[in-house]
Amino acid sequence: MKRIAYLLFIISYFTISQSLFSQAYTSNQIDSIVNKAMSIMPNAGVAVAVVKDNQVVHLKGYGVTAINNKQKVDENTLFAIASNSKAFTTAALAMLVDEGKLNWLDKVVDYIPEFKMYDPYVTENFNIQDLLTHRSGLGLGAGDLMFFPDGSDFSVSDVLNSFQYQKPVSAFRTKYDYDNLLYIVAGEVVHRVSGLSWAEFVETKIMKPLGMNNSVGVYQRLKNNNNVAFPHTTENGKLKQLEHYIKNDESLGAAGGIYASVNDLSKWLIMHLNNGAYGKNFSKQLISKKNHDELWKPHTNIEFNVIPELPYKTHFKAYGLGWQISDKKGYVVLEHTGGLPGMLSRTILIPEINVGIVVLTNTDSGGNAFWTIPNCIQDAYLGVPKKDWISIFTEKLKQNETKSDSITTAVWKTVAKAKWNNKKNTDFIGTYKDNWFGTVKIYEKDKQLYFTSVRSPKLTGKMSFYKANTFAIKWDYQDMPADALAMFTLNENGKAIGIKMKGISPNIDFSFDFQDLDLKRVDN
Repeated sequence: MKRIAYLLFIISYFTISQSLFSQAYTSNQIDSIVNKAMSIMPNAGVAVAVVKDNQVVHLKGYGVTAINNKQKVDENTLFAIASNSKAFTTAALAMLVDEGKLNWLDKVVDYIPEFKMYDPYVTENFNIQDLLTHRSGLGLGAGDLMFFPDGSDFSVSDVLNSFQYQKPVSAFRTKYDYDNLLYIVAGEVVHRVSGLSWAEFVETKIMKPLGMNNSVGVYQRLKNNNNVAFPHTTENGKLKQLEHYIKNDESLGAAGGIYASVNDLSKWLIMHLNNGAYGKNFSKQLISKKNHDELWKPHTNIEFNVIPELPYKTHFKAYGLGWQISDKKGYVVLEHTGGLPGMLSRTILIPEINVGIVVLTNTDSGGNAFWTIPNCIQDAYLGVPKKDWISIFTEKLKQNETKSDSITTAVWKTVAKAKWNNKKNTDFIGTYKDNWFGTVKIYEKDKQLYFTSVRSPKLTGKMSFYKANTFAIKWDYQDMPADALAMFTLNENGKAIGIKMKGISPNIDFSFDFQDLDLKRVDN
């Protein structure tokens, strides 16, 4: 009887497994999904890779690398993968732990003595994993304005100096708030421990062994840019090509600098699905299983629901080391997204069924593509009832845009009707300073007030009176919607002594953290 029951169990399991995995899309079906996503909203290019059971089952590019040259995207086209770079930083640290050169719980100050947080206790106790788990106590995207938009002159030293001046929004290690700057510090740890720059380490110790032969740590390290996707945005419903986002310091790439192709990233996914093993018959180990497990362990809680969220019956969401972790249809799923001006990406791993998915896009409105395409592919493997994610997400984007447009339009309509006595400009003209962002100047040209950042020159723009002591700033930089309000504090004589700021659009990218600035007048 036991033998019969066992055989019935095996047959039943095999049948269920076959039923589940037979739902996986064919390459032709994936083509149809991509083409639909690209047809609904403007998209320049998309690249997709799917791996299953250590084999690449789909690898293809769609659209063009740039609307100005119409070169076709293929599987080797390089895209900015933005924050998907974070997993490379944590992998680099895992390798250094394997080599005995550091431990996960080592204090950051042991490697970077000048590292200083907003509180002495936090500084003294901040460890390597704290750099990677978004639980510092600082707010969402704190300090990102040093690097958004690009073109600033801030360095790693400036990042290290900035934390002591930033204000926490929660107690240390109690709350998840996504950050970028602490990953830059993690990259500096890699540099100081290994003797290689972060970009050199990633390229020579990770990419080269895996055969990621075309990928680089940061854009400026490209030796050949013949097959590189340019970023795009949309303007009045039409695509507009942008320039590449380029960091002035290679070390800043640890938070989001990598350029890679879906061909190269398929090898990266297969290594992870094999617990850090790679090479012929997976005989080589890039990262030990012990430390690879550490990357995928929930370190910071994001959300927990006793009654699970549908359609995946998700109970928890957490952050590991460079990976977001959740449960979907009973499986643990590892994923991450990445975003830079005109570039969006998403990576998904489902280890229990040995599936990996990566989608790269070079259009910011390609949110439809970078989110919905992997959702559709993932759902097929999970056995979730098919859902028209493309239509759902398109409608959601339209609703968000409508709400954002109504708010921003109302602001500029108020500005258009507002009356301002430009003779009062002298009350606002002057030099102001924030301790981590540096100096900004308010000046007059042709009786019009202007704002400019000394260290981030793309943040220059015309200031128009809005209401009370508030001005709306229309930046010269328009690659992303980042226009802002500047609220002046006045002294008893009506002269400005400080500025607080916030973004106008509710959809402004969190990296434009104007709300974290505390600008004080520094001239008389």
